[in-house]
Amino acid sequence: MSTFPVPRTNKNLPLLLGESAAIVSLRREIEAAARTDAKVLVLGETGSGKEVVARLIHEQSARASRTFVAVNCSGIPETLPESELFGHTRGSFTGAYRDKPGLVRQADRGTLFLDELGEMTPRMQGMLLRFLENGEIQAVGADVAATRVNVRVIAATNRNLSEMVAAGTFREDLLYRLRVVHLHVPPLRERPEDVRPLGAHFLDKLPRPIQLADDAWAALEKYQWPGNVRELQNIIEQVFWLTPLGEPVTAAHLPPLVAGGGTTLTPTRERRRRLSDELFRMITQEGHTFWEPIQRMFLARDLTRRDVRELVQRGLRETRGSYRAVVTLFNLPESDYKKFMNFLCTHGCRPEFRDFRNTVTAPEPNRPPLVPEFAVRERQAAGLPANHSERAA
Repeated sequence: MSTFPVPRTNKNLPLLLGESAAIVSLRREIEAAARTDAKVLVLGETGSGKEVVARLIHEQSARASRTFVAVNCSGIPETLPESELFGHTRGSFTGAYRDKPGLVRQADRGTLFLDELGEMTPRMQGMLLRFLENGEIQAVGADVAATRVNVRVIAATNRNLSEMVAAGTFREDLLYRLRVVHLHVPPLRERPEDVRPLGAHFLDKLPRPIQLADDAWAALEKYQWPGNVRELQNIIEQVFWLTPLGEPVTAAHLPPLVAGGGTTLTPTRERRRRLSDELFRMITQEGHTFWEPIQRMFLARDLTRRDVRELVQRGLRETRGSYRAVVTLFNLPESDYKKFMNFLCTHGCRPEFRDFRNTVTAPEPNRPPLVPEFAVRERQAAGLPANHSERAA
C-alpha cells in the first residue's frame, strides 16, 4: 500500500498542488503577477486549473479583500450581452423589471475573471475591447454619462488565440490588450510526478478514507490525462463509489482505459469528434434527451459551445438539415422546438441548416436510414416526395 501526505497551505488560498518543476515555476510567476495590477492571460487545456491560477493571483494581490467575479464567456446570452456585463435600468427593455448592476460593476476594485475567452462572440469582443481601453461602462437604458470602474482583468482559455486571430475569429487588438502577463498551466500528462499529491488531496476530501494500492498509483501516473486534473478528480470519486467497502483500490478497480495506461494521446480534433460521437450515441441509443444531460453539462461548463455545436451538426447531417427532425432525434417533444432553437441561438450553438440540406449520410450498420416524421411532413408540405430515395412520378 502507499499513502501520500497532502501539503497544507494557507487555508484561505486555493490549492495549486504539485512539486514538479513546471508547477514550482508557475507558482513563482503567480506571485510576480499578484504584485502588479496588469492584465493576465492564462492558457491551458480544459481541466488543468486555470481558474485556480486566477484565484491565486487575486488572493495574493492588493485586491484580495475585494470581490472576485468569475464570468463564463460561453454562457453569456447572445441576445443582450451588454446587460450581463454592464447592467441595465428598470424598463430599458422587455423583461427588465428591476435595475441590474452587471458583472463588471460587481467586480469594481476587485478582479474580473473571464473564463472560456475563446468562446466569446465578435460582438462581445468589441464590447470588452472598448471597456479595456477606457474603463468606462454604461448600463443599458441609463441616461447618465458612462461611469468608470477600477477592475483588474484576468482571462483564460483553452483555445489557441493566435490561430483564431489568423482565422479571423478573434480580434488581434483584443489579444494584445489582454496578454500583458502571459501564464501557461501545463497539462497533467507533462508532470506525472504531480499525480500522487493531487490524488491524495482528492482522497482526503472523500466522505470516508480509502487507500490506493501501488499498482493503482502506477496506472494513474502512466495515464495521459486528456481531461487533466478535473479528470483525475472524477476518477478518484468514481473508484470511491464503485469499490466494495473496506477493499483497497487496485488497478483492477480503475476504468479500463486508465488501467491500460492510455499511452497514446488522441489529437484535440479527434477527441472532439469522439466526444460528439459519444454524446450522439447517448441520445440515440441510450434514450437520453438533449436537456438531460447535454444542457446540464453545458451549463456546468463540462461541455463547450463547440462541443454542443458539433453535436447539433451531427444531428443535422442525420436529418439532412431539418431542425424539427433534430428535435425528434434528440428525444424532445414537438412542443420543445422553440425552446430548443432559443437555447441554440442564445448560446451561439446554432449551425446553418442549409449546409446540410444536400448532404447524403450513409446509414450506420444494422440501422435503417433515418426519415423522421417531421422531415416527412416538411417534404410533403413543399410538394416533394416523403423520402429522398423516392422519384417523382
